[in-house]
Amino acid sequence: MNKHSFSSLFAFLLLLCASLHAFAADSKPSVESFFNDPEIRAVALSPQGHYVAIVARNFSSGQVVAVRSTADLTKVTAVASTDGDPIVAVHWVNENRLTFTVQNSRLEFESNLDEIAVDRDGSNLTHLISGNWRHNQENLSSSIKDKTLTADYAFYSTLNDGSDDIVVRKYIFDNVDHTVKTTHLYRLNTKTGALSDLSTSNTPHNVYAWELDENGMPRLASSHVKGRCIVSYLAPGSNEWAEIDNADCYKDRRFIPVFLDGANRLFVRSEYRGHDALFSYDLKKKEMASEPFLTVDGFDFLGSPEVDQLTNKVLGIHFTTDARSTVWLDPHFKEIQKKVDSTLKSTTNTITCGADCLNSPVVLVISRSDRQPTQYFIYTVASGAMVGFGGTHPAIKPAQMGVRDFYRYPARDGLSIPAYVTMPPGKASGPLPTVVLVHGGPYLRGASWEWEGEAQFLASRGYVVIQPEFRGSWGFGNKHFKAGWKQWGRSMQDDLADAAKWSIQKGWSDPKRIAIMGASYGGYATLMGLIKNPELFRCGVEWAGVTDIDMMFTSVESDASLDSLNYDMKTLVGDPVADAAIFKETSPLENAAKLTQPILLAHGVEDRRVPIAHATAFRSAVSKNNANVEWIVYSNEGHGWWHQDDRIDFWKHVETFLDKNL
Repeated sequence: MNKHSFSSLFAFLLLLCASLHAFAADSKPSVESFFNDPEIRAVALSPQGHYVAIVARNFSSGQVVAVRSTADLTKVTAVASTDGDPIVAVHWVNENRLTFTVQNSRLEFESNLDEIAVDRDGSNLTHLISGNWRHNQENLSSSIKDKTLTADYAFYSTLNDGSDDIVVRKYIFDNVDHTVKTTHLYRLNTKTGALSDLSTSNTPHNVYAWELDENGMPRLASSHVKGRCIVSYLAPGSNEWAEIDNADCYKDRRFIPVFLDGANRLFVRSEYRGHDALFSYDLKKKEMASEPFLTVDGFDFLGSPEVDQLTNKVLGIHFTTDARSTVWLDPHFKEIQKKVDSTLKSTTNTITCGADCLNSPVVLVISRSDRQPTQYFIYTVASGAMVGFGGTHPAIKPAQMGVRDFYRYPARDGLSIPAYVTMPPGKASGPLPTVVLVHGGPYLRGASWEWEGEAQFLASRGYVVIQPEFRGSWGFGNKHFKAGWKQWGRSMQDDLADAAKWSIQKGWSDPKRIAIMGASYGGYATLMGLIKNPELFRCGVEWAGVTDIDMMFTSVESDASLDSLNYDMKTLVGDPVADAAIFKETSPLENAAKLTQPILLAHGVEDRRVPIAHATAFRSAVSKNNANVEWIVYSNEGHGWWHQDDRIDFWKHVETFLDKNL
């Protein structure tokens, strides 16, 4: 950790300028242009909007935190840097001080984070939380080291009260399975290291999420206990937490907290006519409104508010349908949105601000499209001037990207399945080779319309890319979600085959050249797709994939908690005793002899979500009857590829594999 020298800062400025012109001469973008670490990883406006903090890639393998004046973006101060591990977030404490979060690049879990504080001129650098950060420890003085909290703490929230304090969360681990049992909140001074406990005598147990009021005090706690989801509320002036909801997490849950609006009003997500909508909830009356505050036709509400934190006024709601959007409640911001959209016409433009939104001289504009990676702009409210200062992948030319659209196709039982389809750039000439790209989870939302590196990389190589939101995926209604319960390898799998057949019927896909690929659950579905539908899928690529459902419940190396194993997974995946026959029937490991198509397998040695035993066992079994097995192991990776070199290496293997077999 060090303040940049003049030469390093000059190199950083050159990088920001050169990135605007770093397009490859070749018509086919390089693998690196898709899978390099982002040029800009994180951006945040200061509370009053006078500065913008930027986390950017430097010429080495590390990153730099830079602060620019929003009145003149050419004025840049590089305040700190790392030599390797990624800086994943930056937060303003007040107008003069900020913190940033460094993540151990081998381990993707929340307890492996460092938090560093620094003034915007690069002074008063303080190491607040010491996770597993391995770089530049020798540069921290013993006095700073004495102030650091241990790895079981992590940044939680800023306070926006003008102080040098933030809120941090402490993880309390279970002594039996070593997973997080509950969390506690503390107020931490980023200069002195002074720590004060925010909990009360009867703070709820097993808390995984908190909501703070405008004074930075915990008001809402969400707990998970033996398959039940509990929401507790602490009224102002009281020391007694009271339950306001206690229900089975999946079968009869009334609502899910989204954000707190003052001390007495909560916004929650609750079912309305088959889909989750946004409702207001009166905390005094303990009563939810009869009609929703916001509904999103055909989609579950998934979003967050834009709030002026000085007045605690909700200005608008950001949300996602097939793409990102915003509904503004404040006329001032509605007008700003209109002006920004009139300039940036081919993108979705998300407007955000600092804590003092209504008085801020500028807003931050985050611009995206299906063909354009994220770009950042500062819009000056008084003049209407808008200045760009970079993006995530500047080497990508939109003209070289494929068009991406949202569809719904019928499954064999009539259920409507959402899907994103990315076509190769240029005009198609007849049915094309195709990749069915399966998201992980599986019980989450897989994709959105905006630019996605994996899909666009495959499209740039000439493949139609289909990303089904198969049953069980969240975000498309309660019926769609519940239809995927206990359906691994069964109707969830059929949805993927039906996606390929639908694409053939549309005339997009060559029926003899279809691959299936994915990670985690997507890896499982890849293996089962090759086993169950060999007539449809010609080859497959899986990484970090589950190869045996039963092993998910028995692996001692897994990070799954006992609560998750005994309740959540039994509801969603199945019961290893009652459903033993189904587990065997739908286990890739048990059916490995049936997989004879070419397969690329990849795994990280440090993976705890899906331990590498899944991969090694399957590789041994499938290789007995299949000579077309390619095998990649990354020694310092967890559940996915965190290192840039590994990520690029993997996708080069994928390109060669698909070129050879598809």
